[in-house]
Amino acid sequence: MANKKAKKKSHVALKKSQTVSAHSRAKRAVGKHAAGPASLQYTPWSAVPLEDLNPFLQRQFVVGQEIMLARVLMKKGCIVPEHSHHNEQLTYILQGALKFWIDGREIVVHAGETLCIPSNMPHKAEAMEDTVDLDVFAPPRADWINKTDQYLRGKK
Repeated sequence: MANKKAKKKSHVALKKSQTVSAHSRAKRAVGKHAAGPASLQYTPWSAVPLEDLNPFLQRQFVVGQEIMLARVLMKKGCIVPEHSHHNEQLTYILQGALKFWIDGREIVVHAGETLCIPSNMPHKAEAMEDTVDLDVFAPPRADWINKTDQYLRGKK
């Protein structure tokens, strides 16, 4: 019984250290990306804090040397206002559907589908239903890491 308790405490301590470590890596990546050699990262989503950006939008992300992976949760009707960024973006919809206004077109991306958005291309999105998507950014989004992404905060 004592062994089980020790393992559980060890697991909880590991989760806490992974969360702190993930945030530290993200902050280091903001400058000109993390200095020094890349290191292996194992990060369960359960160890990454869920950030509430507004009543319709939550996200989590992990950051590597030159890349970022974000898990974005949107309630039906969530609007991501038009914006652009120097980061290349690859969106993969796990569940639900997002309608994009991009490059003079409307494109609905459903579960199991992807959309690759080039650098500096203005785009807007709306969740057509409750949606979970994975976004890959290269390089990492400094505005997300620094929490200066006001276009996402506080509104629908």
